[in-house]
This record gives sequence, C-alpha cells and structure tokens, in this order.
Amino acid sequence: MKISALILLLSVMTITSSASPPDVIESLLTRLESKRASPSVQEAAAEGVLRRLLPFHSYSFQFKIVTKDVCGGKNCFLIENYEENDGPEIMIKGTTAVELASGLHWYLKYWCDAHVSWDKTGGIQVASVPKAGALPRLKGKGVMIQRPVPWNYYQNVVTSSYSYVWWNWSRWEKEIDWMALQGVNLPLAFTGQEAIWQKVFMDFNISKDELNDFFGGPAFLAWARMGNLHGWGGPLSQNWLDQQLNLQKQILSRMSELGMVPVLPSFSGNVPEALKKIHPSANITRLGDWNTVDGNPKWCCTYLLDPSDPLFVEIGEAFVRKQIKEYGDVTDIYNCDTFNENSPPSNDTTYISMLGAAVYTAMSQGDKDAVWLMQGWLFYSDSAFWKPPQMKALLHSVPVGKMIVLDLFADVKPIWETSAQFYGTPYVWCLLHNFGGNIEMYGILDAISSGPVDARTSDNSTMVGVGMCMEGIEHNPVVYELMSEMAFRSKKVLVAEWLKAYSRRRYGKTVDQVEAAWEILYHTIYNCTDGIADHNTDFIVKLPDWDPSTISASSFGKQEKMLLPFHLSPGRRFLFQVTGSKFPQAHLWYSTNFVVDALELFLHAGNYLKESLPFRYDLVDLTRQVLSKLANKVYVDAVTAYQQKDAKALHFHSKKFLQLIKDIDLLLACDDNFLLGTWLESAKALAATPSEMRQYEWNARTQVTMWYDTNRTVQSKLHDYANKFWSGLLEDYYLPRASSYFSYLTKSLRKNEKFELEEWRKEWISYSNKWQSETQIYTVKAKGDALEIAKTLYKNYFG
Repeated sequence: MKISALILLLSVMTITSSASPPDVIESLLTRLESKRASPSVQEAAAEGVLRRLLPFHSYSFQFKIVTKDVCGGKNCFLIENYEENDGPEIMIKGTTAVELASGLHWYLKYWCDAHVSWDKTGGIQVASVPKAGALPRLKGKGVMIQRPVPWNYYQNVVTSSYSYVWWNWSRWEKEIDWMALQGVNLPLAFTGQEAIWQKVFMDFNISKDELNDFFGGPAFLAWARMGNLHGWGGPLSQNWLDQQLNLQKQILSRMSELGMVPVLPSFSGNVPEALKKIHPSANITRLGDWNTVDGNPKWCCTYLLDPSDPLFVEIGEAFVRKQIKEYGDVTDIYNCDTFNENSPPSNDTTYISMLGAAVYTAMSQGDKDAVWLMQGWLFYSDSAFWKPPQMKALLHSVPVGKMIVLDLFADVKPIWETSAQFYGTPYVWCLLHNFGGNIEMYGILDAISSGPVDARTSDNSTMVGVGMCMEGIEHNPVVYELMSEMAFRSKKVLVAEWLKAYSRRRYGKTVDQVEAAWEILYHTIYNCTDGIADHNTDFIVKLPDWDPSTISASSFGKQEKMLLPFHLSPGRRFLFQVTGSKFPQAHLWYSTNFVVDALELFLHAGNYLKESLPFRYDLVDLTRQVLSKLANKVYVDAVTAYQQKDAKALHFHSKKFLQLIKDIDLLLACDDNFLLGTWLESAKALAATPSEMRQYEWNARTQVTMWYDTNRTVQSKLHDYANKFWSGLLEDYYLPRASSYFSYLTKSLRKNEKFELEEWRKEWISYSNKWQSETQIYTVKAKGDALEIAKTLYKNYFG
C-alpha cells in the first residue's frame, strides 16, 4: 500500500470530529455549490426544459438564479408576476436550474391545472394551459417554496438495467427534463462505467479479452457491477462500451447544466478473475452462489478483493481518478454497496470498521472531498447480521458527514425509527415501491404524504433528503407525483383533497365519476398496509411451479380474515377483507369488489375523457389490474377442481383463465405503453452489427422472462422476477405456459395418473429457451379502441 494511503486509512479509523452532522452537511453543500455551472448556463438550461415542454410559451416565462439569502438560507423557488410591459408574463427565481424547473412545474400544476408524467404512463396534459399572453396571474407578491431538506435523490442501482438499459440520448433528455421538473437534484449516474473499468483494469495489466467474462450483458450489468454474477448475457462489444461512455458524458453535461449533483459509482471490491493470477498474494476470495440453478461457475461465484488488501485502495483510487479525468470535477458524492446482499466474513466490529474505512479511503484518495452514499438495503435484507453494534461500526467507520445512507425501504420498513436515526449518520428517506419493473397498481399514499415529515420533525433527526429508489420506472404515476412533491412539502398532505386536484390536472377537467373512482383507489389499491414488498405475483405473469396434489386446496386458498374500515363519503362506511396464507400466493391487499366499482366509474367517465391519453393509460391499467386479480381466483378454482378430481370444472376454469390472458393481451394492445415490441426494438436499435442485434434481443427477452440460467428440469430461481404485462408477452409466452400446465393437469385426471411436474417443466423450459432466442418482430403501434374493449370486457366478466 502507498504510504499516504496507509496514513489516510489509519486516520479515518481513528478520527473524531467535534463538528455536528448539520455543520458538515452545510459545508458539503457549500462545496458542491462551488462546482455548479454559472447562473447564465443554468438559466439557459431551464429555458431548454421550457421549450421542450411548452414550445409555444418559450417567451412567457423568465428565469433567474438567486442566492440562498433570497430564500431564507435554503434552496427554494419563487413564482412572481412579471411586472414590465411587453415582456414575459411570469418570473420564476430559484437557487439552481432544478429549482427553476420545479417552480415552472409548480406554477403549471397549481395555476394552470397541467400535468407532467412519463410518456409511457400517459405523458403530459397541457391542454389546460392558457395561450401565451393569457397566463393566470398570481395574487400579491407571489409565492416562495423552500426545500425542507437539501436533497431529492433519484434511482436505484438496478434501475439502469430494468428501465434505462436501451435508452438513447433522446430518451435520456426527456428523463432529465422530468427529473428537473420533479425537483430531483441528486440523481444516480451509472451509465457507461464499464468503459472506465476497462481502462482501469487494463492499467493493471488485464486484457480486453479477460474482461469479456467479467462484464455482464447489457440487460444484466447492474448485477455484474454488484458482484452477483459475471458473464451472463455478455460479452460487451467495444461499440457498446464506447457508445455508453459517450452517452454518460451527455447525461452528466446536462445534469451539471441544470445544477444537479450526480452520484457516480466507486469501487466495491468486485474484480475479474485475471487479477488473482496477476496478484496471487492479494486477498481475493470467491463469493458463494447467487441464484444459479446448479452453481455454474460460468456465471456464478464472482471474485471479491477484500477492502483490507492494499490493492483495494489502489484500484479504488484509480477508478475515481479515471472518472474525473473523463467527466471533469462534476461531483464529490460516490455510491458504493460492498456489502449489498454479501455479508462481511466476520461480524467483529473492529474488522467491520476497518472495512468501511478502507472503502472510504479508496474514494478519498481519488477525490479528497469524497462523500460515500450507501444504500441502506442491507440493514433490512440482512438484519440478522447487521445488529446495532455492526451497524454502528460501519456507519462510524468514516469521518462525520462523509457518509450518507439511503433508508431505501422507508415507505414500508423504515430503518430510521429503530436505529437512532442511523446512529447520527445523515440519511435520505426513500420510497422503494417497485421491484423488477413489474407493472402493478400499488402504493401507500398515506405513508408518502406523512412519512418524510414525521422523519424530518422527529427528535434528533439526521434526515437530509427524500428519494425515489424504485427498481423500475414508468408505472403508478400518482405515486411518483406525490413523492416528488414531498421534496418541497414541509407539512403533511391531505391525500383525499390532493387526489381531486390530481385527477383534474391529469385528465384536463373535473369529472365526478373519476373523482369518486380515485377515492376508492386511494382506500384500496393505494392503501397497502400489510408490510409486504410488492412483487407482482399474479398467476398470469408468475405461474406457480408446483404439483397441486401435494397441498390441499383449503391450505392453498386459506384466508385469514381481517376487517378494515374506510370511508368513501360521509355516512358510508365499508369493511373489506385482506387475505393471507402460509402457502405463497398472489399478493392481494384490498377488496377486489370495490376496485371493480372504481372501474365501472372510469368506464362511465370515458364518454367525457376518451381523447385523454393519461386517462386511456389509467383505464387500460385499471382494467388490466381488475382482470388479473380475477384470473388469480379463477386459477385457484381450477386447481381446486383438479384436487377434487372434477374434470369438467377443471376444463371450465382453465379455459376461463386462458381466455383472460387473451383478453388482457387484446386490451394492452390498445395502448402504445403496454407493448413488448417497444422494449425489443429499442434494444435492437443500439446494435451496430447483426450479431449484436441478436445478443441485445436475447438480453431483452431473457430479462423479462426467465431472467437467469436453467437446466432441463429446473427453472431459473429468478424466473418472472421482472415480469411485465405487455401485449405480445402475454399471447406468446404466458399463454403457452398456462395452456401447457393445464394440459398436464387435465391429462393427469383423464388417465388417473400422477401429475407429471418434471415433464411439464422440461417442456416449458425448452419452450422458454427457444422463445428467448427467437427474433419474431412485435408491433410498436397500438391497435383497437381501449374504451370500447374495456367496456366489453367489463360486461363479459362483471356485467
């Protein structure tokens, strides 16, 4: 180890500081402000956001960067009338371009009833914005909105694979605009890091060919980065590496122009096998298996360089320095999750402190002002290991203020409440919400509207931000609209009233039936309080891989009834049931009958809103949700019939289940945002050669289906983790699977023989492997009338 690195490591382990967390955070903020683009650059960046959002209003607003002194010492935006004649109509001031964009969004929402959402969740609604020259005026001197906490963090380390993997600059530009409008100022920036790693490891005498087995394929890079797997879906071409590096430079440039602070990756210890051969005395261990079916070393059991080894600091420093050389001095905040789903080899607190100090030393050798941003997922997922002494040892292994923790699952399992505010370490209250990019209507609006406020105002709070850490994006726009607002809300939000305004903004007008429907959805779908992490386990997209004859129907469908009250309107009080069972089953946390009522209200509102793209998206999504939950019940009915040896009933219910898959596919085909073809074509568009095109398509198909490796009789342990309700995927993947499964059940009854589970698995795995390697083209254009099809399906199944 270099002498300077050794001295720094020892100093990190022994340092004490009299500075309090608020003092060091303020110092960090001041230092980061000095890196920001000039006011003129930021104002121009905000004007660019406006032009792309409202091209006919590009001269209606004026933007101006102001100091924190204007905002009472905090970051804020101010919205005022522009008083001079023959000029813009509205003046928006803010401490950064993000605040300027957030101020623009706030004005459009609360003075013009406009709505901004991802394109794939219905897009924007700006028809309600008056023409240029007629924008609404503000009363008095206008408004000032302060951030109650400095940061609004965005992304999960796996979002880059589940959502962004196939994006080009055009799509990234839209996303960065969305971030700015939502107030995001601390985004993760992980694109292109493999090109940096290639340069770093080549400096350590590892060849390009030796790295082919180290990097994962494009759709699996997140897990290769974390050391969960290697080689799966790869290798990466030089075209991919160069393309992604150039894209990252565009991303970072735009983020910096807007005054954002990007979070860059750092070294977590994950190294190629070749390093062990070059440095045989280095403390490099091979990790255990992560979710392969047979422990195949071709994919599993990656190599980890122990943070205590001198080489760790050398590589970590080199990686940070190489990023600074490529991108410039754009940040001081670096993400590292060395212990994410990988427990340290010892729970000795001294050892853990040493590991944490080494990780930080590797960062700070490359950037003397480095701050370690760490996902707090490990404290939840591996709570048996991370007891208070071990948590303190890790959190206190770096100087005060040099670590920020993401309380990743605070919307469901907040760690801040049970860890004495992370034992004095600054943290960000985060919404996790989504796993695998699954499409399911789900949320806990009350937790979002109050959780950040409760955390911030609690005794001895060390909260410094809010964040959105979903594994996949482009779903449940209501959840992310509310969560984004919490970056600027100092008080709890009255959700019922907020939803009325939300539906009016989203659809462009007030419709009584829609308001009533959203009131139901608030108390059902968006009121999940069972503490279960919501992976979509509906039987259509995750068919149970089991022999129904081994578990009784009563055990499978057993319900623990719990009565929960909610109020839809004065004088009407309802009770509904929540189901639970020891046997794994589809997640259900609300009364399906009430949600069917909400769908009926949406259908009635369709006569007034059928031209609204956000309404069409919500109608299709809600109809899909209702039919999918119905299919869960039909599946249980079919399994029950099989167990009761009722062939006629089995035929009836299995046929109905298959018809539901066909009908949902038909429904999803009506909306551009629910098409498999979009995902596949965006993957192929990044390819430079025919072989790359086949590889990228295989990556795209595999991630949303089998995910990982199989053998002849065992499905991937991660099959359907990233399941999607997409037209094309239902018809050609989920439908054949269910059809084959029920055929084997029927055959078992007809011949009075044991259900041939292993034979079915062989048949299905063979089919899946073939489908993953196919190149059939799927449409990227919607067809059909969503409202009419939704009405027909409602009548067929509920009328």
